[in-house]
Amino acid sequence: VYEGTDSAPLLKGAGHFTGTSIWLGNVCVAGHNRGVRNDFGKIHTLKSGDAILFTTELGTRTYAVNRVTKVSVNDVSGLEPSSTNMITLYTCVENQPAYRWCVTAVGVDG
Repeated sequence: VYEGTDSAPLLKGAGHFTGTSIWLGNVCVAGHNRGVRNDFGKIHTLKSGDAILFTTELGTRTYAVNRVTKVSVNDVSGLEPSSTNMITLYTCVENQPAYRWCVTAVGVDG
């Protein structure tokens, strides 16, 4: 995961939303799902309870998916801080540029 969500980091891999947590609280990450990169290709098919593992220099945290929604491209409510350890993933909706897939998952290991 690279820092930032503009073109340069997303050409290399998934991008961390600057200003959001990288470990405690709400960790927010975006990625492409087709074309040059396919890091988040099928995240919209995740189901409640599916596990997401996120590894940083601080360790590995496991999250359980609790919601997969299609949101407006202008909806940034998923970037809000949280006192709960969680991860929020964003990617495009194919052929629907006005929307994004938003996956939220809650930490299961602290």
